[in-house]
Amino acid sequence: MTQPNENPTVPQNQYDDEELIRHFPGFINRYATVNGVQLHYVEGGTGMPLVCLPGWPQTWYSYHPVAAELAKRYRVLIVDIRGMGSSEKPQDGYDKKTMAADIAALLKQLDLTNVHIMGHDIGGMVAMSFAFNYPQCTKKLIVLDGAHPSEGILQMSLIPPAGTFTEKMDANRPYAWWMGFNQVRGLPEKILTGRFQHLLDWLFSYVMIDDSKMSVFERAVYASSYNDPDSIRAANAWYQTFLQDIDDAKAYPPLAMPVLGIGSYISYNYMKMGLPYVAKDLQLVGILDSGHYLFEEQPAQVLDAVLSFLV
Repeated sequence: MTQPNENPTVPQNQYDDEELIRHFPGFINRYATVNGVQLHYVEGGTGMPLVCLPGWPQTWYSYHPVAAELAKRYRVLIVDIRGMGSSEKPQDGYDKKTMAADIAALLKQLDLTNVHIMGHDIGGMVAMSFAFNYPQCTKKLIVLDGAHPSEGILQMSLIPPAGTFTEKMDANRPYAWWMGFNQVRGLPEKILTGRFQHLLDWLFSYVMIDDSKMSVFERAVYASSYNDPDSIRAANAWYQTFLQDIDDAKAYPPLAMPVLGIGSYISYNYMKMGLPYVAKDLQLVGILDSGHYLFEEQPAQVLDAVLSFLV
């Protein structure tokens, strides 16, 4: 059974769920054991359920810029996916099909049979997997700067072409070296434990147009969530299952429900090329004056696109 505001295993500090929820008026923390894993999620608002899934290297708190407005119209559930934040970090189960089953089990426990689902980055991959595997439960799907892994990932450059690896990510020849780094088992934990802030600061600067929109406090929240070996191991496991995800996708029929893809200047063209192959009823929105972290850089444009689509 779900229980609000109870997680005795986590010590209290300013970055814990119990403190952070104070920044989300009208929302409460909940925890549920589903599919053999305890998940943390926050819930607020009333109406049609809208399930929101965050990406790497963030947590449920990443929806802070948009959650209050979404909750005015929808019952919003923001879930720390398997391995994220205060959710459990088992040794396996990080393929997107299993992670989608986590969400399905949570919704079954909550007696929710038909939901909108929205995901950013890795969360977008899980949201798409949910829509592929549970179409009967998916009313509408929204993916932001992320899509289910496909064989296109295998074409990513090991070495960046000359002139493309500068202070900001090149939209035409993006060099995402961490996609390879996160494949390595064991070493990232040794390098990054207690030092994750350095990776975060570099990443936000590289993939955002204006990284000042990611506040010092938000950076500290995420660094706190990823500073320990288990959290780094679990987050990297989302990447280490991409080959299984690609293989699983080969059996999926195209999505029939309405799908909205929202892309930043980095991802829009790639989403425009890839999503039409897997979604029959597709809308695409480019927010080209934003980098990868769209909620922080352009929350008003995100809300406009999402709320217009969900009507």
